[in-house]
Amino acid sequence: MSAPDHLQEDIRYLGRILGNVIAEQEGREVFDLVEGARQTAFEIARGEAGMDALVSKFRNIDPKRTTPIIRAFSHFALMTNLAEDLHDETTRQRALDSGEPSPDSTLAATWAKLADARVTATEVQDTLRRALVAPVLTAHPTETRRRTVFDAQKVISELMAARHQIIEAPENARTASRLAELDRQIHRRMTILWQTALIRMSRPRIEDEIEVGLRYYKLSLLEEIPRINQDVFEALREAYGEVVPELAILRPGSWIGGDHDGNPFVTAETLRYATTRASATALKYYVSQLHALEHELSLSDRLSDVTVDLVALATKGHDDVPNRVDEPYRRAIHGMRGRMCATIAHLIGPDEVEGTWHESFEPYTGAEDFAVDLKIIDESLRFSHDETIAEDRLATIRAALGSFGFHLYSMDLRQNSESFEQVLSEVFSIAQVHPDYASLNEAEKVEVLTRELQTPRPLVPRNYRGFSEPVQRELDIFAEAAAASAKFGPEMIPHCIISMAESVSDILEPMVLLKEVGLIRAAGDTPSGEVDVIPLFETIGDLQAGAAILRELWQLPLYRAYLAQRGDTQEVMLGYSDSNKDGGYFAANWALYDAEMALVGAGKEDDISLRLFHGRGGTVGRGGGPSYEAILAQPKGAVTGSVRITEQGEIISAKYGSRETARRNLEALVSATLEASLLPVDGLNKPERVYEIMGELAELSQTKYSSLVHEDPGFINYFTQSTPLQEIGSLNIGSRPSSRKQTEAVEDLRAIPWVLSWSQSRVMLPGWFGVGTALSQWIGEGPDAEHRLEELRHLYEVWPFFGSVMSNMAQVMSKAEMRLASLYAELVDDSETSQRIYSVITAEFELTREMFFQVTGSEHLLADNPMLARSVRSRFPYLLPLNVIQVELLRRYRAGDEREAVSRGIQLTMNGLSTALRNSG
Repeated sequence: MSAPDHLQEDIRYLGRILGNVIAEQEGREVFDLVEGARQTAFEIARGEAGMDALVSKFRNIDPKRTTPIIRAFSHFALMTNLAEDLHDETTRQRALDSGEPSPDSTLAATWAKLADARVTATEVQDTLRRALVAPVLTAHPTETRRRTVFDAQKVISELMAARHQIIEAPENARTASRLAELDRQIHRRMTILWQTALIRMSRPRIEDEIEVGLRYYKLSLLEEIPRINQDVFEALREAYGEVVPELAILRPGSWIGGDHDGNPFVTAETLRYATTRASATALKYYVSQLHALEHELSLSDRLSDVTVDLVALATKGHDDVPNRVDEPYRRAIHGMRGRMCATIAHLIGPDEVEGTWHESFEPYTGAEDFAVDLKIIDESLRFSHDETIAEDRLATIRAALGSFGFHLYSMDLRQNSESFEQVLSEVFSIAQVHPDYASLNEAEKVEVLTRELQTPRPLVPRNYRGFSEPVQRELDIFAEAAAASAKFGPEMIPHCIISMAESVSDILEPMVLLKEVGLIRAAGDTPSGEVDVIPLFETIGDLQAGAAILRELWQLPLYRAYLAQRGDTQEVMLGYSDSNKDGGYFAANWALYDAEMALVGAGKEDDISLRLFHGRGGTVGRGGGPSYEAILAQPKGAVTGSVRITEQGEIISAKYGSRETARRNLEALVSATLEASLLPVDGLNKPERVYEIMGELAELSQTKYSSLVHEDPGFINYFTQSTPLQEIGSLNIGSRPSSRKQTEAVEDLRAIPWVLSWSQSRVMLPGWFGVGTALSQWIGEGPDAEHRLEELRHLYEVWPFFGSVMSNMAQVMSKAEMRLASLYAELVDDSETSQRIYSVITAEFELTREMFFQVTGSEHLLADNPMLARSVRSRFPYLLPLNVIQVELLRRYRAGDEREAVSRGIQLTMNGLSTALRNSG
């Protein structure tokens, strides 16, 4: 059986086993209902039946009876994901085995491109001087699957891979019995999985979300991040020589536990939990690796020369077992392991270490201290020509230390500018700096803030607790950040992000709070510190103003001095979510691109290096799409060796749920960053004309978008009633409130519920609405229309930005389903409003699809992405019952049916749809 044949057979095979399990566990009646719904869904997908055929099956059904059906189709989606991932990895491995050229987004392809372009060693060195690629993990309300579920999926995947090997091998006397045993094991695992709850019973706490994030380190990131860092260093050193410094280009980050923007549940305690658990994960990994290394390095000093430093390190190991007297490496590493265990006991707590044997050892003072001992081992091995030993597990530990330190990930603090102003207003009032700071104009605020940043005088009296609860919570978070930085190293808390940054004072305000806790040290006009202060420009207006704000900021001698001791590097975060919510898909994408060009220009003028942090969500409406293409689609100068990107929810599980997928996706990030930094990626001959076209398209698109979202008086009612928005906030989905303020205004909604709601109802509005009208109106009619269409076709072919925008839009449109959207529209109590707005949406959808075909020359939405096209076809039928049941349960819930089966069923459908769509929020 060839590799391509495996996929559909695997899906059918796993579906059959799941069906058998359902029949065994739930009875024939439930099985028949599930099977009937499945067959009807496939008939709808083939165009042999209408949606009413499925709706009638679940109309007025007992909510309790929907639970096994929802679970069945959620499991079908899980199994489809599993089969697709396995198939894709097998296909990639076979391509490598057959000697096919390495595809784009792999490091091997990148090395070939750099060689072909004759990139110089100086160019590489300049790029690596500030190299940083940071996937930053954030929480997500629909990614609540338990580790037990992931573990079961992993085992089933391994069993399926073993099944493939048997099927493809020549048949022998044991083939049938081996397959039968695998069938039995898969059936057993599927039975366990069926009887395991997919989601927790209670609202996830931030601590739960922290643990979910850390899960991926144990699944893949602890191994793959150091491995890629090793590979990059070795490949570049081989190509460019000693000019390449030893580096860890991949260094991860996290928001979970430190992102307190609009989340009152983030406190000093959650920040302490996040940083402590992160450090414990890294330190325990080192212990396990040292234990394995101690077992491996049985070298005898009777047979191998060792350095004096190694002998001294072995003496400190306190390993007096007689049969190790001639094994200095084992004795040395035993002592290092003892020190690392003592470090865990010191930093994390004595209960985190088994036994008391480590108590005779001194803890490491920090990552640099541990690195010294590792280097002694390395140098001794190389001294005796044992490079092949030094470059295996020991090199991996050293690479891991360079990647993770004692902190594992860098924790970002994030809060919105309004909250920072409120905190300082109260602090300044009590400290008698100013009675009403918030009332000052911008120039006056900057004057007050600059003065405070020049003096080390504390504002808050020691142990003073007279502040309001929100202000005290913020002050406690900053105090805890300082404690974590002191405890685990400055890389633990290196970033402070200001959401909705609209002025210079917005950026200076958190600096005063950082100074208050010692993370910034005042020294007149030359403050110093270890924290980058990062403005987040989110709305289209803020993006347009961003470069001017930074120019003004950089003119302040005090801030410029602070930036100088931070390497003259300014990080700026760009918000894909709120800009999209503000102006729609195309306008947001162009505003981001235009803002990046302006920021790059400002940085060059002021000799400041920019590091851009892309606040991307999983869905296209929040900046999602393939990371490799997205990075290459940035304007020239926007990627200079460094990039940070948020990763969220079910996207994290899809990308980092296994070592294979983690390797592939991390490679894509690094490859794209290196290529965008060192190779020409633009392809524009007349950029001024192109930018003019994009500006006009953006304006037309935003006008169409705003006419619905911001100007139609019935829109808010339509949106809140035709999607599960209200239920996202009320059904304990995620730890974060669904809006920043208690209003129904679109601008106050958080981006995740905004996009998630449209994804659940299968409208996917944030990923396409307004584009069709813009393209149609810009092309127009008459003699110039054909020429204008040809201009757009040319841009689609040669310009990565426009090609990426159109391709990502097609991806999200392929997952939309207007027939299902009509069912959600029926939930709106005002039928006239419902019909009118639904008609506007469907008309724009059809126009956008038609204009996509005209501009791209494609005959279907996913012509350039056959893998995704296959995926959509495979899973589309399994989504239909989940959507239809969700509509029925929403109807009941809003009518006042408060039974647990109803609310729990809505939660389960949300989780199942997110799993099946894979990038829903």
